[in-house]
Amino acid sequence: MDYFVITGYQTLCSVELKQEYWLIDFEEKNELPTGYSRIEYESKGFIGSKLIQDFPLRGKAVYLRISKRRWRHKETGEIIKRDFSFIADGSKFTQELSDFLKDAGEYANRYHEQYSQLLPGE
Repeated sequence: MDYFVITGYQTLCSVELKQEYWLIDFEEKNELPTGYSRIEYESKGFIGSKLIQDFPLRGKAVYLRISKRRWRHKETGEIIKRDFSFIADGSKFTQELSDFLKDAGEYANRYHEQYSQLLPGE
């Protein structure tokens, strides 16, 4: 939460699976990474969004839609952005959830089967 603000929250339902789930939207704050000057860089909006899955709450799947910012150097055109390590590499899970599922063995398979179909096409 140091770098993001919540911009939206939805309780959604998969009619097919007859399950409710939560979708929470986060936008990165318009604050340059440490070591860069606001005089030299300007915000150039967002780099799209990434949908990741986090731990379920009260038996409902939780999805986080993260919009990351980018900044451009006013003279050179260099683009900078923050590198967030809470998203597991090559995954659509938070790093914490990914680590938990790796340790959980068979639970991971059931979890993936139960929740992976809630947001098709994202």
